[in-house]
Amino acid sequence: MTVFDSADGTSDGSDGIPPQGVPADAMRRLAELQPGKPGSIFTSDLSVNEFLLVREAGFRPIGLVLGSSIYHVGIQLGRWGKNQELTTLSQAMYHARELAMTRMEAEAAQLGADGIVGVRLSVEARDFGNDIAEFIAIGTAVKADHPAPGGNGGSWRNLKGQPFTSDLSGQDFWTLIRAGYAPLGMVMGTCVYHIAHRRMGQMLSNIGQNVEIEQFTQALYDARELAMERMQREAEELHAEGVVGVQLNAHNHRWGGHTTEFFAIGTAVRPLREDHVIERPALVLGLDG
Repeated sequence: MTVFDSADGTSDGSDGIPPQGVPADAMRRLAELQPGKPGSIFTSDLSVNEFLLVREAGFRPIGLVLGSSIYHVGIQLGRWGKNQELTTLSQAMYHARELAMTRMEAEAAQLGADGIVGVRLSVEARDFGNDIAEFIAIGTAVKADHPAPGGNGGSWRNLKGQPFTSDLSGQDFWTLIRAGYAPLGMVMGTCVYHIAHRRMGQMLSNIGQNVEIEQFTQALYDARELAMERMQREAEELHAEGVVGVQLNAHNHRWGGHTTEFFAIGTAVRPLREDHVIERPALVLGLDG
């Protein structure tokens, strides 16, 4: 169970009903791609090297997919001298990202994709207001050339029947598949935390001294741990063996210096086979002097 309940009952497009929030223009664009048909094209934000390695791994790019949510983030004030999570803001940041991810996954499902690789998830401030930002998810939908080995009925999709998502590079994705693992989905956790202000006496007592600011240490420590715990919980929900490529970032956005979002994200993976032998790299010597 995810930390914040954001189920909205929307369709993924597989039943012919356009998913909520995905514009009709997007559905028409996806319909024009017609993956697998002679003369059809694909779109992708993969680099040339990434594209070739994804093809080498047995996956065919079929279309660039994206999801967007322009979200008004509410107001929650923290107590001046107290370390505390701002749960209203944590929930807003999580829900907005999940909306963008869900819409990207719906576009991939419309294409009949098995997964989405090279996913980028970003937050961009907009001029509509100080508390309004656009949350964007974008990646390349792919279709497997062959069924997945091992369990899961040969499907590359996750246990929820959704296309897998991965923020790994094309090179890392190729290595993962060759080593006998498959991505299940991107998992994330967020925590918006108010860091207490110090009293004047505390500040004066530290002048000229090398000393740890324990209340700051504890605040940042707690916030990161909460974000990591929530990411791990999502991975457990997917029955993952582990999470790779984890990034743990801090963003102040427009909240000022004492309110910070800690955001953890990575790719949950499952084994495709019991042996995980990685080919040793070959030594190449240049002959051009």
